[in-house]
Amino acid sequence: MLAIVGTVPDQNFPLTAGKITLKNNKILIQGKQIPVNRGTPALMAAAIQAGETLGTTELYGFLAGDIGLGNGSRKLYEYLTNHLIEFDFCVITFHYLQPDVDWHNRVLFAIHEMKNRPLLIADAGFMYAAKMSGQAPEYDLFTPDMGELAFLADETAPHPFYTRGFILQEENKAPDLIARAYKHDNAARYLLVKGKQDYVANRQGILGKVDSPVNAAMEAIGGTGDTLTGLAAALISSKIKIDKAAILAARINRLAGDYAKPTPATQVMEIIRHIPEALDNIPH
Repeated sequence: MLAIVGTVPDQNFPLTAGKITLKNNKILIQGKQIPVNRGTPALMAAAIQAGETLGTTELYGFLAGDIGLGNGSRKLYEYLTNHLIEFDFCVITFHYLQPDVDWHNRVLFAIHEMKNRPLLIADAGFMYAAKMSGQAPEYDLFTPDMGELAFLADETAPHPFYTRGFILQEENKAPDLIARAYKHDNAARYLLVKGKQDYVANRQGILGKVDSPVNAAMEAIGGTGDTLTGLAAALISSKIKIDKAAILAARINRLAGDYAKPTPATQVMEIIRHIPEALDNIPH
Protein backbone atom coordinates (compact mmCIF):
# COMPACT_ATOMS: atom_id res chain seq x y z
CA MET A 1 0.00 0.00 0.00
CA LEU A 2 1.13 3.53 -0.80
CA ALA A 3 1.10 6.07 2.04
CA ILE A 4 1.14 9.84 1.55
CA VAL A 5 2.02 12.26 4.35
CA GLY A 6 1.38 16.00 4.19
CA THR A 7 -0.52 19.03 5.39
CA VAL A 8 -3.42 21.18 4.22
CA PRO A 9 -3.61 24.98 4.65
CA ASP A 10 -6.39 24.93 7.22
CA GLN A 11 -5.39 25.43 10.85
CA ASN A 12 -8.66 23.82 12.01
CA PHE A 13 -8.12 20.57 10.11
CA PRO A 14 -7.33 17.89 12.72
CA LEU A 15 -4.67 15.23 12.46
CA THR A 16 -6.35 12.50 10.40
CA ALA A 17 -5.11 9.11 9.22
CA GLY A 18 -6.94 6.64 7.02
CA LYS A 19 -7.61 5.39 3.53
CA ILE A 20 -8.09 8.12 0.96
CA THR A 21 -10.40 8.31 -2.04
CA LEU A 22 -11.34 10.95 -4.61
CA LYS A 23 -14.93 12.04 -5.21
CA ASN A 24 -16.39 15.19 -6.76
CA ASN A 25 -12.96 16.85 -6.98
CA LYS A 26 -12.35 16.32 -3.26
CA ILE A 27 -10.12 14.03 -1.24
CA LEU A 28 -12.12 11.97 1.25
CA ILE A 29 -10.45 10.73 4.43
CA GLN A 30 -12.23 9.50 7.56
CA GLY A 31 -15.42 11.34 6.63
CA LYS A 32 -13.64 14.62 5.95
CA GLN A 33 -13.48 16.36 2.56
CA ILE A 34 -10.57 18.41 1.20
CA PRO A 35 -10.78 20.37 -2.08
CA VAL A 36 -8.12 19.53 -4.64
CA ASN A 37 -6.37 22.78 -5.48
CA ARG A 38 -2.65 22.15 -5.17
CA GLY A 39 -0.21 20.82 -2.57
CA THR A 40 -0.70 17.47 -0.87
CA PRO A 41 -4.36 17.07 -1.98
CA ALA A 42 -3.25 17.43 -5.63
CA LEU A 43 -0.49 14.88 -5.07
CA MET A 44 -3.02 12.49 -3.52
CA ALA A 45 -5.56 12.99 -6.31
CA ALA A 46 -2.96 12.24 -8.98
CA ALA A 47 -1.84 9.11 -7.16
CA ILE A 48 -5.44 7.94 -6.79
CA GLN A 49 -6.20 8.45 -10.49
CA ALA A 50 -3.05 6.61 -11.52
CA GLY A 51 -3.58 3.86 -8.95
CA GLU A 52 -7.09 3.13 -10.19
CA THR A 53 -5.79 2.78 -13.74
CA LEU A 54 -2.89 0.58 -12.63
CA GLY A 55 -5.10 -1.58 -10.41
CA THR A 56 -3.39 -0.50 -7.16
CA THR A 57 -6.28 1.35 -5.59
CA GLU A 58 -5.54 1.37 -1.86
CA LEU A 59 -3.92 4.56 -0.66
CA TYR A 60 -3.43 5.65 2.93
CA GLY A 61 -3.11 9.26 4.01
CA PHE A 62 -1.70 11.09 7.03
CA LEU A 63 -2.86 14.72 7.08
CA ALA A 64 -2.97 17.68 9.44
CA GLY A 65 -3.78 21.35 9.08
CA ASP A 66 -0.83 23.74 9.02
CA ILE A 67 -0.76 27.35 7.80
CA GLY A 68 3.00 27.68 8.16
CA LEU A 69 3.27 27.84 11.94
CA GLY A 70 4.36 24.21 12.23
CA ASN A 71 1.76 23.06 14.77
CA GLY A 72 0.08 20.55 12.46
CA SER A 73 3.41 19.34 11.13
CA ARG A 74 4.69 18.60 14.63
CA LYS A 75 1.54 16.63 15.39
CA LEU A 76 2.12 14.60 12.25
CA TYR A 77 5.78 14.00 13.08
CA GLU A 78 4.84 12.79 16.54
CA TYR A 79 2.04 10.56 15.27
CA LEU A 80 4.29 8.94 12.68
CA THR A 81 7.04 8.40 15.24
CA ASN A 82 4.63 6.57 17.53
CA HIS A 83 2.54 4.64 15.01
CA LEU A 84 4.48 3.80 11.83
CA ILE A 85 5.55 0.49 13.33
CA GLU A 86 1.88 -0.59 13.15
CA PHE A 87 1.77 -0.32 9.34
CA ASP A 88 3.10 -2.22 6.34
CA PHE A 89 3.55 0.17 3.41
CA CYS A 90 5.47 -0.54 0.23
CA VAL A 91 6.06 3.19 -0.41
CA ILE A 92 5.79 6.28 1.80
CA THR A 93 5.70 9.71 0.16
CA PHE A 94 6.44 12.70 2.39
CA HIS A 95 5.30 16.10 1.17
CA TYR A 96 4.48 19.50 2.70
CA LEU A 97 5.60 19.52 6.32
CA GLN A 98 7.47 22.25 8.13
CA PRO A 99 11.11 21.09 8.10
CA ASP A 100 12.25 19.98 11.55
CA VAL A 101 15.49 18.02 11.72
CA ASP A 102 14.93 16.49 15.15
CA TRP A 103 11.44 15.27 14.34
CA HIS A 104 12.57 14.11 10.90
CA ASN A 105 15.20 11.91 12.50
CA ARG A 106 12.66 10.43 14.92
CA VAL A 107 10.41 9.51 11.99
CA LEU A 108 13.36 7.92 10.18
CA PHE A 109 14.19 5.87 13.27
CA ALA A 110 10.56 4.73 13.37
CA ILE A 111 10.80 3.64 9.73
CA HIS A 112 13.84 1.55 10.60
CA GLU A 113 11.70 -0.24 13.20
CA MET A 114 9.04 -1.24 10.65
CA LYS A 115 8.90 -4.93 9.77
CA ASN A 116 9.46 -4.23 6.07
CA ARG A 117 11.33 -1.11 5.02
CA PRO A 118 9.22 0.85 2.53
CA LEU A 119 10.65 2.81 -0.36
CA LEU A 120 10.88 6.47 0.65
CA ILE A 121 9.97 9.47 -1.51
CA ALA A 122 10.33 13.05 -0.31
CA ASP A 123 9.35 16.41 -1.76
CA ALA A 124 8.93 19.97 -0.48
CA GLY A 125 9.39 20.60 3.26
CA PHE A 126 10.15 17.01 4.22
CA MET A 127 12.84 16.85 1.53
CA TYR A 128 14.39 19.97 3.08
CA ALA A 129 14.44 18.26 6.48
CA ALA A 130 16.01 15.13 4.99
CA LYS A 131 18.81 17.18 3.44
CA MET A 132 19.30 19.38 6.51
CA SER A 133 19.62 16.28 8.71
CA GLY A 134 22.36 14.76 6.57
CA GLN A 135 20.14 11.74 5.90
CA ALA A 136 19.33 12.32 2.21
CA PRO A 137 20.95 9.01 1.08
CA GLU A 138 18.38 7.13 3.19
CA TYR A 139 15.74 8.09 0.61
CA ASP A 140 14.95 6.40 -2.68
CA LEU A 141 13.59 9.41 -4.61
CA PHE A 142 13.60 13.17 -4.22
CA THR A 143 11.44 15.25 -6.58
CA PRO A 144 12.86 18.80 -6.46
CA ASP A 145 12.17 21.70 -8.77
CA MET A 146 15.14 23.78 -9.93
CA GLY A 147 15.12 26.04 -6.87
CA GLU A 148 15.03 23.05 -4.54
CA LEU A 149 17.78 21.37 -6.52
CA ALA A 150 19.96 24.43 -5.92
CA PHE A 151 19.40 23.95 -2.18
CA LEU A 152 20.36 20.27 -2.39
CA ALA A 153 23.49 21.24 -4.31
CA ASP A 154 24.59 23.80 -1.72
CA GLU A 155 26.48 21.79 0.88
CA THR A 156 26.62 24.69 3.35
CA ALA A 157 23.01 25.93 3.26
CA PRO A 158 21.13 25.06 6.49
CA HIS A 159 17.81 26.11 4.92
CA PRO A 160 16.57 26.97 1.39
CA PHE A 161 16.52 30.66 2.35
CA TYR A 162 20.31 30.55 2.63
CA THR A 163 21.15 28.88 -0.67
CA ARG A 164 24.21 30.64 -2.03
CA GLY A 165 23.51 33.17 -4.75
CA PHE A 166 26.23 31.89 -7.02
CA ILE A 167 24.33 28.63 -7.50
CA LEU A 168 22.10 29.77 -10.34
CA GLN A 169 18.83 28.04 -11.12
CA GLU A 170 18.86 28.17 -14.91
CA GLU A 171 17.69 24.97 -16.55
CA ASN A 172 21.06 24.39 -18.24
CA LYS A 173 22.69 24.22 -14.80
CA ALA A 174 20.66 21.14 -13.80
CA PRO A 175 23.32 18.51 -14.64
CA ASP A 176 25.97 20.41 -12.67
CA LEU A 177 23.67 20.91 -9.71
CA ILE A 178 22.68 17.22 -9.74
CA ALA A 179 26.34 16.18 -9.72
CA ARG A 180 27.09 18.60 -6.90
CA ALA A 181 24.18 17.32 -4.79
CA TYR A 182 25.47 13.76 -5.11
CA LYS A 183 29.08 14.78 -4.46
CA HIS A 184 28.06 16.10 -1.04
CA ASP A 185 25.58 13.26 -0.27
CA ASN A 186 22.61 15.60 -0.35
CA ALA A 187 20.47 13.62 -2.79
CA ALA A 188 18.31 10.52 -2.64
CA ARG A 189 19.16 7.36 -4.56
CA TYR A 190 17.28 8.87 -7.53
CA LEU A 191 16.29 12.41 -8.41
CA LEU A 192 13.33 13.54 -10.51
CA VAL A 193 14.02 17.21 -11.23
CA LYS A 194 10.91 19.12 -12.31
CA GLY A 195 11.17 21.99 -14.79
CA LYS A 196 10.78 23.02 -18.41
CA GLN A 197 12.84 19.89 -19.02
CA ASP A 198 12.43 17.10 -16.48
CA TYR A 199 15.55 15.15 -15.50
CA VAL A 200 15.86 11.72 -13.93
CA ALA A 201 19.26 11.03 -12.42
CA ASN A 202 21.25 9.02 -9.93
CA ARG A 203 24.82 9.16 -8.64
CA GLN A 204 26.13 7.94 -11.99
CA GLY A 205 24.54 10.85 -13.88
CA ILE A 206 21.52 11.73 -16.01
CA LEU A 207 19.37 8.67 -16.79
CA GLY A 208 16.68 10.37 -18.83
CA LYS A 209 15.16 13.67 -19.92
CA VAL A 210 11.54 14.49 -20.72
CA ASP A 211 10.74 17.73 -22.53
CA SER A 212 7.58 17.08 -24.53
CA PRO A 213 4.81 17.77 -25.02
CA VAL A 214 5.42 21.41 -24.17
CA ASN A 215 2.55 23.65 -23.15
CA ALA A 216 3.50 27.08 -21.86
CA ALA A 217 0.26 27.45 -19.91
CA MET A 218 1.33 24.58 -17.64
CA GLU A 219 3.95 26.87 -16.09
CA ALA A 220 1.22 29.08 -14.62
CA ILE A 221 -0.87 26.28 -13.11
CA GLY A 222 -0.22 25.64 -9.44
CA GLY A 223 0.07 22.01 -8.43
CA THR A 224 1.55 20.39 -11.55
CA GLY A 225 4.76 19.61 -9.67
CA ASP A 226 2.67 17.98 -6.95
CA THR A 227 0.83 15.83 -9.49
CA LEU A 228 4.17 14.69 -10.93
CA THR A 229 5.30 13.47 -7.52
CA GLY A 230 1.95 11.72 -7.00
CA LEU A 231 2.29 9.97 -10.34
CA ALA A 232 5.81 8.79 -9.54
CA ALA A 233 4.64 7.47 -6.17
CA ALA A 234 1.76 5.52 -7.71
CA LEU A 235 3.94 4.02 -10.43
CA ILE A 236 6.63 2.99 -7.95
CA SER A 237 4.04 1.40 -5.65
CA SER A 238 2.86 -0.66 -8.63
CA LYS A 239 6.34 -2.28 -8.67
CA ILE A 240 7.79 -0.32 -11.58
CA LYS A 241 11.50 0.39 -11.07
CA ILE A 242 12.17 3.83 -9.67
CA ASP A 243 14.08 5.28 -12.63
CA LYS A 244 11.57 3.98 -15.16
CA ALA A 245 8.65 5.13 -12.99
CA ALA A 246 10.10 8.64 -12.71
CA ILE A 247 10.50 8.96 -16.49
CA LEU A 248 7.00 7.58 -17.07
CA ALA A 249 5.56 9.98 -14.50
CA ALA A 250 7.11 12.97 -16.27
CA ARG A 251 5.73 11.84 -19.62
CA ILE A 252 2.24 11.11 -18.23
CA ASN A 253 2.07 14.42 -16.37
CA ARG A 254 2.94 16.38 -19.50
CA LEU A 255 0.53 14.41 -21.67
CA ALA A 256 -2.33 14.82 -19.18
CA GLY A 257 -1.65 18.56 -19.21
CA ASP A 258 -1.70 18.60 -22.98
CA TYR A 259 -5.00 16.72 -23.09
CA ALA A 260 -6.52 19.32 -20.75
CA LYS A 261 -5.77 22.08 -23.30
CA PRO A 262 -4.84 24.39 -20.44
CA THR A 263 -4.96 28.14 -20.16
CA PRO A 264 -3.42 30.14 -17.28
CA ALA A 265 -6.83 29.93 -15.59
CA THR A 266 -6.95 26.11 -15.68
CA GLN A 267 -7.17 24.42 -12.28
CA VAL A 268 -4.99 21.42 -11.54
CA MET A 269 -7.98 19.09 -11.11
CA GLU A 270 -8.73 19.54 -14.82
CA ILE A 271 -5.31 18.03 -15.57
CA ILE A 272 -5.71 15.26 -12.98
CA ARG A 273 -8.89 14.09 -14.73
CA HIS A 274 -6.82 13.27 -17.83
CA ILE A 275 -4.25 11.11 -16.01
CA PRO A 276 -6.00 7.79 -16.77
CA GLU A 277 -6.18 8.64 -20.48
CA ALA A 278 -2.53 9.73 -20.56
CA LEU A 279 -1.41 6.64 -18.66
CA ASP A 280 -3.30 4.38 -21.06
CA ASN A 281 -1.62 6.03 -24.05
CA ILE A 282 1.96 5.68 -22.81
CA PRO A 283 3.43 2.14 -22.78
CA HIS A 284 4.53 1.02 -19.33
